[in-house]
Amino acid sequence: MKKPKRASAAKAKRGRKTSASRSKAASKRAAKHSAKHSAKHSAKHSAKPARRGASDGGAKENAKTIRDLQRKLTAALLRVAELEAAADTDFLLEIPNRRGFERELVRAIAYMKRYRASGALIVLDVDRLKPINDSFGHAAGDEVLKAIASALTRQVRASDVVGRLGGDEFALLLWNLSETDAKAKAAALEQAIDELSFSFRGQGVTAGASAGVALLGAQSDAGRALEEADAAMYVRKARRRHEPRIRLVSN
Repeated sequence: MKKPKRASAAKAKRGRKTSASRSKAASKRAAKHSAKHSAKHSAKHSAKPARRGASDGGAKENAKTIRDLQRKLTAALLRVAELEAAADTDFLLEIPNRRGFERELVRAIAYMKRYRASGALIVLDVDRLKPINDSFGHAAGDEVLKAIASALTRQVRASDVVGRLGGDEFALLLWNLSETDAKAKAAALEQAIDELSFSFRGQGVTAGASAGVALLGAQSDAGRALEEADAAMYVRKARRRHEPRIRLVSN
């Protein structure tokens, strides 16, 4: 009966040692965790203001860079638009050049195809510009061209387009005209230019113009329409050849 008591006492002693060891280990872990947490908390709070300052500075710098890029992009887009407009505009007369006019003609025909609209194309050639250039110089010829461009613009609506195809040749895109109306408009344009008068070196000078018409509609093609109007213009010019090449009248 005494042996079981010794065994029980030894077992109790081992239990006390194990419990003490566990308590000691738990205390060490708790102390270590507390120290680690305190250090982490302290480091976090001490570093937070520095990180915030760096973050704010970086955000401001990024925002400034973005604004600068946006300004440069806006300026570049404006410059591109200016160059495109310049490429489509006659520098002397400030109306569409051939490139610009053909672009407008293509757009107009696309619209006519979609909405079943109609119009007319008039190609107009100045009859006596070369003698004016030869007699009075190209500055005089430029003045004549400017006056003709102004006269043509006054004769059409805001929705119509007046362009210079090159040299002494103009073109007009007119909306919603029948064949009869288009031919009447061409005759009126010829008359308006025939009636212009200029004075160079004390002499009165008149120019003149010949116009050809092509109708536009859903089945039109820009290239063929220009060719048709141009051919009609040369037929009209041949009929006007009996007129004087240039008329000079002393003032």
